[in-house]
Amino acid sequence: MGERQRLGPAAIVALLALAAAAITLSTLALRLPVTLWPDALFAPDSGDVRQMLVRYSFAPRLATSLLCGAALGLAGALLQLALRNPLASPTTLGISAGANLALALAMLWAPGLLEFGREWIAMAGGLVTVLIVLALSWHKRLSPLTVVLAGMVVSLYCGALAALLVLFNTHYLAGLFIWGGGSLSQQDWTIAAFLWPRLALALGAAALLVRPLTLLTLDDDHARSLGLRVPLVRLAALALAVALTGAVVGTVGVIGFIGLAAPALVTVAGARRVAPRLIWSALLGAVLLWFTDQCVQRLAGDAGEMLPTGAITAVFGSPLLLWLLPRLRLSLHLPSGLGGSISRANRPLLLIVGLGLGLVVLLTLSVSVGRGLEGWSLSADLLEWRWPRALAALSAGIMLACAGGVLQRLTGNPMASPEVLGVSAGAAFGLIVAMFTLAEVGRGAQFGAATLGAFLALLAILAFGRGGAATPERVLLAGVALGAMFDALVTALMAGGDPRAAQLLNWMTGSTYAVDATDARVATAAAALALGSLPLLARWLDIVPLGALTSSAIGLHPRRSHGLLLLVTAALTAVSTLLIGPLTFVGLMAPHLARFLGLQRALPQLVGAALIGGVIMVAADWLGRIVAFPWQIPAGLAATFIGCPALMWLLARRHSV
Repeated sequence: MGERQRLGPAAIVALLALAAAAITLSTLALRLPVTLWPDALFAPDSGDVRQMLVRYSFAPRLATSLLCGAALGLAGALLQLALRNPLASPTTLGISAGANLALALAMLWAPGLLEFGREWIAMAGGLVTVLIVLALSWHKRLSPLTVVLAGMVVSLYCGALAALLVLFNTHYLAGLFIWGGGSLSQQDWTIAAFLWPRLALALGAAALLVRPLTLLTLDDDHARSLGLRVPLVRLAALALAVALTGAVVGTVGVIGFIGLAAPALVTVAGARRVAPRLIWSALLGAVLLWFTDQCVQRLAGDAGEMLPTGAITAVFGSPLLLWLLPRLRLSLHLPSGLGGSISRANRPLLLIVGLGLGLVVLLTLSVSVGRGLEGWSLSADLLEWRWPRALAALSAGIMLACAGGVLQRLTGNPMASPEVLGVSAGAAFGLIVAMFTLAEVGRGAQFGAATLGAFLALLAILAFGRGGAATPERVLLAGVALGAMFDALVTALMAGGDPRAAQLLNWMTGSTYAVDATDARVATAAAALALGSLPLLARWLDIVPLGALTSSAIGLHPRRSHGLLLLVTAALTAVSTLLIGPLTFVGLMAPHLARFLGLQRALPQLVGAALIGGVIMVAADWLGRIVAFPWQIPAGLAATFIGCPALMWLLARRHSV
């Protein structure tokens, strides 16, 4: 049986290699006659452009894809073994995002550091982010779910910072977005020659870690009793994984899911011992990226040079993660600080009134106080331009908070929200598809497309959640996977060179610049309708968490109530996404902050969450206008900067209040 299991990874690698080789040969045949292949590869004719392209573009790209895939596969295997976490990877731990952000910062403010090599800068950024992730999840003994959630938050925070840098420094970082998506386009053999000796050294170092990592598969106490220095071995494996990731990100950008999919597939296929897992993970990572890149080149044609392969790997990797989740052994626990009991507020009405008054004061400051060329001013002269933006931000915050509260009660998962479960990304994807396929897209069509995308994303997540192995934690991870897939598709669409891409990037960061009076009135009406519907939905939201059997016994039809709540959530997410983009954390943070204040019943909690969401978004829009004047930070990005640290604080709490 053991021999049959060990043949599993070999069979997968062989099948993928055959498929990749077939696509490679067919693509090469379209570019150059077969009789000229030897000359093009070994002695190209400088007068034949086709041979030169094969020698200095096609062949180096193939070699680079193999080397990068092997490096990421090995890095993922090291991370999963060191942390005993089958979901650990350079992407889920935020290493790739941190490395990319470090490179962007160095390009802007310390270009002299690039002379020492981009890999060192990328390694430093990746090391900082992985240390932050480990610090956030250490008190939960590196629980897989906590590590993944911490990595997601850190990745999004780094992504928001990188997006802000691109917006403020378009001339310097114009190519960062596409390059950061994992572009394998090559002009010579420089990158391949840079990567292969480093990969060889990493393989040698990994061989030295085989025995310590084998002992690390035991629990920490047993490993220590056998003489293993657990922290030292764990640190060595993490450092090697960060070094491999830094080398890849420093040369070709961020390539997602290879470091997660390759080791996970190898484990599911039957590799159990450490040495085979490391070897087969590297080989499978190499052929996975080779296969994906060849598919990109073949299907995209001439546009394949611009299309970032790293984004496309997430399109393939997300469904793979959905397939792997029921088959992986996860010891999942909800992060502490998010699911425990909190004392109920003695006077919830007084608390809600206080939140409302605070919101009114903040809204007044937002439309009356600002910075200009002559400094700070208190004036109503700019009210005509400020009030639509303030009302749009307020309305979006209210709707996202309501949608997040409904989702958390509907799924029984305290980490559920439109942003985390990929609902906002689904709305964004629906809108983008409409923009790129329809000749003219009005507000009605935008709302319809965004609502459809959000609703389909919700249906997909909850359909996955109906399986027997679908705990709330697995549903959460399924939402993360779907969100990553939607984001990857968005990146691929934006990388096509369409002139609408710049406008799209501006919208995705949550800009309220283009909001006019009509948009503000419609948004306010939608938010008022959402608040008005809360008393009608409150009874359902109190009963739904009790389960389907209890709900039916009380007289509530589970399917109808779930369907209506899903539709309400999708509509609220669609409208708010149209206004401020998909990048905020308001839908996750506001319900938790309301609960932290002692608002536990459905109606008080959702009303309080709506007010808190409004406060966060109005503050984000106002601070975005004044902090970096004369430049303006989009409200969605500013809300992310507010929400991510707050979520990190919740994850880092040792005990519930």
